[in-house]
Amino acid sequence: MDEKSNKLLLALVMLFLFAVIVLQYVCPGTECQLLRLQAFSSPMPDPYRSEDESSARFLPHYNFSRSDLLRKVDFDIKGDDLIVFLHIQKTGGTTFGRHLVRNIQLEQPCECRVGQKKCTCHRPGKRETWLFSRFSTGWSCGLHADWTELTSCVPAVVDGKRDARLRPSRWRIFQILDAASKDRRGSPNTNPDANSPSSKKARNTSTSGKNFHYITILRDPVSRYLSEWRHVQRGATWKASLHVCDGRPPTSEELPSCYTGDDWSGCPLKEFMDCPYNLANNRQVRMLSDLTLVGCYNLSVMPEKQRNKVLLESAKSNLKHMAFFGLTEYQRKTQYLFEKTFNMNFISPFTQYNTTRASSVEINEEIQKRIEGLNFLDMELYSYAKDLFLQRYQFMRQKDHQEARRKRQEQRKFLKGRILQTHFQNQFQGQSQNPSQNQSQNPNLNANQNVTQNLIPNLIQNLTQSSSQNLSQKENQGSQKQNPGQEQSDSNTSNGTNDYIGSVEKWR
Repeated sequence: MDEKSNKLLLALVMLFLFAVIVLQYVCPGTECQLLRLQAFSSPMPDPYRSEDESSARFLPHYNFSRSDLLRKVDFDIKGDDLIVFLHIQKTGGTTFGRHLVRNIQLEQPCECRVGQKKCTCHRPGKRETWLFSRFSTGWSCGLHADWTELTSCVPAVVDGKRDARLRPSRWRIFQILDAASKDRRGSPNTNPDANSPSSKKARNTSTSGKNFHYITILRDPVSRYLSEWRHVQRGATWKASLHVCDGRPPTSEELPSCYTGDDWSGCPLKEFMDCPYNLANNRQVRMLSDLTLVGCYNLSVMPEKQRNKVLLESAKSNLKHMAFFGLTEYQRKTQYLFEKTFNMNFISPFTQYNTTRASSVEINEEIQKRIEGLNFLDMELYSYAKDLFLQRYQFMRQKDHQEARRKRQEQRKFLKGRILQTHFQNQFQGQSQNPSQNQSQNPNLNANQNVTQNLIPNLIQNLTQSSSQNLSQKENQGSQKQNPGQEQSDSNTSNGTNDYIGSVEKWR
């Protein structure tokens, strides 16, 4: 049994060595071997398919243009570009924010010290930051600043005018008063894209010429709402939030508090849902919309139905025109789209956590429906965002597949040409260096060379013999006829044959 196994092992080793020798003979270069492996290897498994199979069954419900789906930001980290992270509570923004400062491959990585939340994220060779977020610049525009606050505050902070965020804008005050007067006349200005910072280019630059690229993360509204309730129940508050709109914070009449005392700890879910002023309701729409379009927190500017419509359309418009947004429920796809958008790669892959504090809360169908009703604007926004997100993902993946297919075709063409070129070069070099050895090693090549070398002499010999036979025949015919012009005819025939042979020799 041992002898058989030894023979089998020896046979496998010999087979392997033979394969290596053959491969070296056909394609001796390392480059050629790598190209062969790349061109004919099986495709890598899709790392995003295992995250969630819903994308494979996804059917789009919204029609988006190619420019809406193709997100490519020419982000110049060494220039004046700035990423601004709009962090909505309980959407997984803390995890994503840490990825931005600790998990990105950069020429000059962020400096994060132990025990400190903020990291220093400077541009290469400069003392300027390329990231405006909680973990890089802190809450420079207030705790969990929303779209309305950030678009007014960030340019002022970047330009060094930190006190300008609370300075009223006369043009904005005039616009709100004008909108309120039109509402009283029954013709309000409710177009979120008209004369508004929610338009695509309105507030993407500062007076210093810096380009701002806004990003955010969204979450399923019911899960986010329950997570915020549990967070508040543990004693968390956001009292430090400024809620600045049109240069001023809201009054206590415009934004009453849901509780008395220092916090709302121990709050039951029913009490949390019963407060009509709870900012957890439709938080994502409110924080992504331009509140100046509806008179900020003054609910008397326009009817509630009209206000909700304007807020929702504004939030959709802002979200669509953002440089990037991700979804908490799709961590790997969020990572993929960010990398494709900004051409910046993360070091470690994102992790999908399906078990959260919100998922541990057991609620019945009645409470589920009530939470959805309290967040009906967020529900519609999330449906819109999920549709756009998955369409962008599929669009970018399709482009990647097309590019990979094109590269494989080019590699195969190059590989075939390389193999043929190497094969003929080896044959030519072998014939030049040692013809006798090549002939002995390759009988077919020897036979072909012999045929080529003997072809022309044999042709000349055959032509010579044929001409001699023709000459003899003519001499015999002439002698039989006793033709007196025999010598002239023989001379002409001989000259013609010699001319023909000479031409063949010349061709040779």
